[in-house]
Amino acid sequence: MKKVFFLFIALLAGEICMAQTKVQHLQTENLPNPISVDATAPRFSWQLIAGDARNVMQTAYEIKVTNTAKGVVWSTGKVLTDQSMYVTYKGTSLTSGQKYTWQVRVWDNKGKTSQWSTATFQMGLLSPADWKAQWIAASGTEEPTRPSPLFRKGFSVNKKIKSAMAYITSHGLYEAHINGHRVGDEYLTPGYTSYNKRLQYQAYDVTGLLQPGTNAVGASLGSGWYRGFYGIGDRHEIYGKDIALLLQLEITYTDGTKTIIGTDDSWKTSTGEIRSAEIYLGSVTDNRLQQKGWSSPGFDDKNWTGVTVQNYPKNNLIATINEPVKKHETFKALKIFTTPKGEKVIDFGQNLVGWVKFKVHGKAGDKIVISHAEVIDKAGNFYTENLRSATSQNTFILKGDGEETFEPQFTWQGFRFIRIEGYPGDIKPEDFTAIALYSDMPATGSFTCSNPMINQLQHNIQWGQKGNFLDIPTDCPQRDERLGWTGDAQVFSRTATYNMNAHNFFAKWLKDVALDQFSDGSVPHVIPDAFDNGHPTGGGGSAGWSDVATIVPWNMYLAYGDKEILANQYNSMKAWIGFMKSRSHNNLWNAGDHFGDWLFYTRNNDVDGTSAITSKYLIAQCFYAYSTQLVINTAKVLGKSDDVATYTKLLADVKSAYLREYVTPNGLISSDTQTAYALALQFDMLPENLRQQAAARLAANIGRYGNHLTTGFLGTPYLCSALSRFGYSDVAFKLLLQDSYPSWLYPVKMGATTIWERWDGQKTDGTFEDAGMNSFNHYAYGAIGDWMYRTVAGIDTKGDQPGYKGIIIKPTIGGNLTTVAADYETPYGKASSHWKADNGQLTLDVVIPPNTTATIYVPTKGDNTVTEGGKPVTKAATQIEGYTAVNVGSGNYHFSTSL
Repeated sequence: MKKVFFLFIALLAGEICMAQTKVQHLQTENLPNPISVDATAPRFSWQLIAGDARNVMQTAYEIKVTNTAKGVVWSTGKVLTDQSMYVTYKGTSLTSGQKYTWQVRVWDNKGKTSQWSTATFQMGLLSPADWKAQWIAASGTEEPTRPSPLFRKGFSVNKKIKSAMAYITSHGLYEAHINGHRVGDEYLTPGYTSYNKRLQYQAYDVTGLLQPGTNAVGASLGSGWYRGFYGIGDRHEIYGKDIALLLQLEITYTDGTKTIIGTDDSWKTSTGEIRSAEIYLGSVTDNRLQQKGWSSPGFDDKNWTGVTVQNYPKNNLIATINEPVKKHETFKALKIFTTPKGEKVIDFGQNLVGWVKFKVHGKAGDKIVISHAEVIDKAGNFYTENLRSATSQNTFILKGDGEETFEPQFTWQGFRFIRIEGYPGDIKPEDFTAIALYSDMPATGSFTCSNPMINQLQHNIQWGQKGNFLDIPTDCPQRDERLGWTGDAQVFSRTATYNMNAHNFFAKWLKDVALDQFSDGSVPHVIPDAFDNGHPTGGGGSAGWSDVATIVPWNMYLAYGDKEILANQYNSMKAWIGFMKSRSHNNLWNAGDHFGDWLFYTRNNDVDGTSAITSKYLIAQCFYAYSTQLVINTAKVLGKSDDVATYTKLLADVKSAYLREYVTPNGLISSDTQTAYALALQFDMLPENLRQQAAARLAANIGRYGNHLTTGFLGTPYLCSALSRFGYSDVAFKLLLQDSYPSWLYPVKMGATTIWERWDGQKTDGTFEDAGMNSFNHYAYGAIGDWMYRTVAGIDTKGDQPGYKGIIIKPTIGGNLTTVAADYETPYGKASSHWKADNGQLTLDVVIPPNTTATIYVPTKGDNTVTEGGKPVTKAATQIEGYTAVNVGSGNYHFSTSL
């Protein structure tokens, strides 16, 4: 046992910068200045800024909430606590549509008081009775191509406006306009939820869009998820055949009066240039049918028809809590070329999700067709076979009146390449722009190192997440699927929290997990349940997929420290355990249909048994135990002691059944695969005396495959973590750095810019895997990002101080990496771990945010001295082998030691 030391840093008072603590990043329900809060007791959070000062902790706060009409509605006084996250409002009842200002100031442990910091929040429409608008739909018989309906209404403003809010939702997708200007910069609204149970509306401050005198408001609709073609097979009209609009414009004047302009029977409807729009098929835009100025005042709508008022429910309407889908990065053409087949193709250099915007001059009736692809085939031709039935084509017909600009509506594509047909004139790179579209979650993490291929892998992980986080976590963004597959989401969920702030994104989606959960406790394969089976037979209950009900809530709790997610999902979590228990015999779950270790390594004509087949029921038993453990953990957090006792007994029985069925007395697991051992080790399925030998078997298995992984969707996320946990980080690094198939870096070597669905989506000879299932943007295998952040860089949260209230910095040196730099925006501020190993010396630079504490583990050999800021750290006790452990408060730290 090597000697290492548990240490503390003694800081002289004179060395501490005494700058005044500031408060920033004020949030209400995890959003800055939201304008449609429907939580009747919203929660407030903030961050402390302390400059160069170390060991800064909040000791108290004071919050005031005010409203212009009611004055102070809540004042806490000075509250002695270090809590700066999720402080629950406890004032007088909040009113629908009202705007509130809240202020916070804090006291710190240096005796300093911050200045007041201010933010706002506005309540949404809290009751169905607050909706004065009526649902409207187009009248008459719809054309077969389902052109997008337009709705409009003119109105007058004869007083001075103080403020104006628009509340909008639809059956289908909508885009709204006021006085010819687009309302907001969100896309694919109202987003995707289990529409028959919950339908989001969006709120917009449109004060700046109104004008004195005549005004006009309008909206266009698309079929979207609601009634469009969606789901595997010829599925459409999942939630209804209709397409409808609900819009309420509330204008408040400076004299205190208010006017409501709502959808009703006075509105008119027509169609315009969007002749069809489908998620899978793309859109058809005919500019010859454009009704220019249709949403502006003074437009002649005498040829428009009346609308029909519909009695659709309003009691399922909810405010939007997650970040909307918006436009982000843009890409110009990297290369324009002609394929051997004579196709005109643009390469944008990045596999992305969104669409292409372009400019063109041409004659009336000229038709341009833009097709989309992720890859070019072996012969150099445009390849779309892997899109299956998704044509993914946008068609544009010119009006012929000068330069025209086109971009599609109510659809999106996943692509790197486009094929252009019918374009008049020369194709110029400056005329085409690819636009990335994804949920507007703030970026939170970055990871770079001295290996360029690992950096490209991190890039691919991030772009896989961007492309598949469009309001829901989809499996892929390009083919006739794009569904919220639960297995993909759960394996990637922790990695997702490092790359982006996925707090509200997953909180919203998890509510649909619970709502769509079947009555027997099983979870549908996709959420929202687009398969709409109505019964669990064949539609849910697969191990590793339905475990989304327990794994994702727990991962969100670890990342964000939000107990409310656990409380909201607790009944759903227990129901899933109940399902597994009901399907088990003597605590052994060996029944039902399961996807297993999806897309594991396999060989055709496998004469020697090289294919890494893991028993589906063995996997199911492991996830049965893991989910039970997570329910125990959750019950402890929520203070449910009876449930802790019940599920602790169940967990022991489940593990005993596993050992009886699948493990020999000397520790050989019946499925002698990497996945079997990784799950057994990571989920603590084995008694302690059998764990180290199991890790040795896992390492030996990897060696037999030439340091290649053989795991599929369920084994891959835990493989490197299990190896590192039991002393085989060197083997984990060999897997990470492997660049031949199957490995993480093989797609990188093949030129990938996102994570692939299969380890060998494209083979070394340029041919492709089975086109029936071969996505080149599929984030599941990107779950390795969790290990890169948590183990290689070493940034993690303490289990008893979740949400990075207590931080662990414990880097792992290896893989011939000389530098690693990771930054992560925790709920409290930035945490950093930057290490450099060079010429026998290690330096470790660490940032810990205010109002947190951390234990920093400096990799150490023997009794080598560790310095911080050039001074030896003080010895206190022996501790963990291979590390010198240092307890610190917030601040910037520079450690160095010999290797």
